[in-house]
Amino acid sequence: MDSEAEHSLQSQPAGETGFGGSAALAMSRHGMIGRSDAFQRLVDRIGKIARTDACVLVEGETGVGKEISARAIHYLSERRSKPFVPLNCGAIPEALVEAELFGHVRGAYTDAKTARSGVIAQARGGTLFLDEVDALPWKGQVALLRFLQDRHYRPVGQSAELVSDARIIAATNRPLSELVEAGTFRSDLMYRLDILRLTIPALRERKSDIPLLAGHFLAVYCARYGQKPKSLHPASRSWLMHYAWPGNVRQLESVIHRNVLLCDGDEVLLDECAAQPCADTARDRTSFQRAKALAIAEFERSYLLQLLEETRGSVSAAARLACKERRTLGKLLKKYGIGQRTGTAGLPG
Repeated sequence: MDSEAEHSLQSQPAGETGFGGSAALAMSRHGMIGRSDAFQRLVDRIGKIARTDACVLVEGETGVGKEISARAIHYLSERRSKPFVPLNCGAIPEALVEAELFGHVRGAYTDAKTARSGVIAQARGGTLFLDEVDALPWKGQVALLRFLQDRHYRPVGQSAELVSDARIIAATNRPLSELVEAGTFRSDLMYRLDILRLTIPALRERKSDIPLLAGHFLAVYCARYGQKPKSLHPASRSWLMHYAWPGNVRQLESVIHRNVLLCDGDEVLLDECAAQPCADTARDRTSFQRAKALAIAEFERSYLLQLLEETRGSVSAAARLACKERRTLGKLLKKYGIGQRTGTAGLPG
């Protein structure tokens, strides 16, 4: 670890967002913090995109912060006083996709007891964030493309057309071009969405930001649980800088959160230091396959916990979000001893 990064971890500053005004506070709350060149390039790109109204395609691995980057674009734009409406496309049943997007009138279908506005209407004047747009059912792709062509839409069961000027920001963790080649995503929709592109760097590409992020999450969770401020043990600082972080910022937050809950003293010694030593000597003794297996296991466990938190313990909903069969996801939950309704795994985190 370089000395500057080591010093940053020891002092645990609140961090820097690279944004100004009210946007800075909003971004820091969500862990969008950094000083690295990669982070500064990201901030500069977000600033340029925020000055426009065009569609944006946000790319990046799971856990890098695609939604908070989309929120940054919204907060920095002229639309900041209007709604930011997020929608996870992977959680929409194909039969309901048009109603979710455009809303429906009362009696449009069996369960439509009352009229309901869709996300397109809810985001009027603001921003609609389509997370996991790669998972949008084919029927939804057709409907979204039709809307993007002229901004007109019809709620399900209604004959009159409505108009919405919602800005569309879509996110994916898979290259849409590959899905187009595979025949699962429409090329014309990809071109409509990919006017401006924002690529979020993985945490391993901005390692000098890890000290700031770790310090931020440490302060956040100590405050949340009414604990006095804690510091990181030197072994913890070393482990944080050497770990590969396959789950990116989300995984880092999960690790800090869990260890704040488990720490009884003033200094946090990460459980992971014992389970996955990262000192140079330990790396020399650990085979590539073993290190890879450990990294995958940590990512899978962290990812599963996050899924169940988002779906309030529903395995069926979690399976849909993960694009996995329910039985397959159930086996993974059992493998890591994670409770299917509470999302707990013996130890908090």
